[in-house]
Amino acid sequence: MTSSQPAEIKAEIMAMPSWLRRSIGKASEISTVQRIIKQRQIHTICEEGRCPNRGECYAQKTATFLLMGPTCTRACAFCQVDKGHAPMPLDPEEAQKVAEAVQLLGLRYVVLTSVARDDLPDQGASHFVQTMTTIRQLNPDTQIEVLTPDFWGGVGASETTQRQRLAMIVQAQPACFNHNIETVRRLTGPVRRGAKYDRSLRVLAIVKELDATIPTKSGLMLGHGETVEEVITTMKDLRAVGCDRITIGQYMRPSLDHLPVQKYWTPAEFDQLGKIAWEMGFTHVRSAPLVRSSYHAGE
Repeated sequence: MTSSQPAEIKAEIMAMPSWLRRSIGKASEISTVQRIIKQRQIHTICEEGRCPNRGECYAQKTATFLLMGPTCTRACAFCQVDKGHAPMPLDPEEAQKVAEAVQLLGLRYVVLTSVARDDLPDQGASHFVQTMTTIRQLNPDTQIEVLTPDFWGGVGASETTQRQRLAMIVQAQPACFNHNIETVRRLTGPVRRGAKYDRSLRVLAIVKELDATIPTKSGLMLGHGETVEEVITTMKDLRAVGCDRITIGQYMRPSLDHLPVQKYWTPAEFDQLGKIAWEMGFTHVRSAPLVRSSYHAGE
């Protein structure tokens, strides 16, 4: 860190509007979760991404586990998760460790997400299924939502291989299938390196083609310079592929190495976008500055 960076960080924090500053929650609830996951050497996106809502979610018996290690093979310019071309080998005991953590924490609703693992033959799809199966063995009443990457990568990547990977997870019957589009078409290149706007839409379309009864969900992260019109167009594109649920929240820069915030959208603007989303036919809408992908997922 250079000598000028602390001043930049302080200036950015001071510029953050008041509605983005909130209590993180009860320290006791957070420390209990941290202790259990650290003892098992597993990860949650709540902690890795420093989610501002993690205390609230833990209190509501909800958490989001980050599978397949803390290192992602892609380098999205907004994401807090570590990047690297040589992630750790998969932990063969991870599914059991996560299932035990779910049991100890008494979680009623679990979201399973993962880093992108373009180095694996099936991009980690079978690992999702194994973890879902093991959680259910110990916690038969716990609902499981998945928040997946696009499963497009590796040698010979095609829509056929992508569909096969998605089918594995769809057959395991998640309570909801979430894949985030993150931003508008124009900004996908600089914001989501390695991802494609239409490819993400196709993920959601394929899930509906495989099983129309599974609710699908996607999320938008505002603050990269998108316009209201572009956000509305993105919501229309999501509805066109049958996406049922949507989350809309504010991007907050994790560090000076990440993209700067272009705009802090106001709570009133989020409310208006949420109203538009309901009118479009989304069945579950969460639109507010601090909303994240798994916010109130258990509802």
